[in-house]
Amino acid sequence: QVQLVESGGGLVQVGGSLRLSCTASERSIADYAMGWFRQAPGKSREVISYITWNGGNTYYPDSVKGRFTVSRDNAKNTVYLRMNSLKPEDTGVYYCAAEEYSGAVPLIKTYEYRYWGQGTQVTVSS
Repeated sequence: QVQLVESGGGLVQVGGSLRLSCTASERSIADYAMGWFRQAPGKSREVISYITWNGGNTYYPDSVKGRFTVSRDNAKNTVYLRMNSLKPEDTGVYYCAAEEYSGAVPLIKTYEYRYWGQGTQVTVSS
């Protein structure tokens, strides 16, 4: 089992920045690909970043590309999401997810992940 806990969410003004953290417990995530997802009110959960098990490759949808940066520190069993130039449409609950996977194709669907955190709220106000 992998237990994931997100932190770092909060209320921020348009144009501001936040850094989210996702810390794993129970076992190491060094062999796990990690994704960050966002769920806005009334919408389905969507991927906003992905990072391979070794941090060698990442993926971002166009909606956040150039503004968000995912990174990981396997020694700390933690994945980060740096979010800059935040917009009101970035508001939502942010979830991290983990899957034991070393393939080349990014995992960008919710059903591709077994382990999920409880989410952290990000609200961008104008």
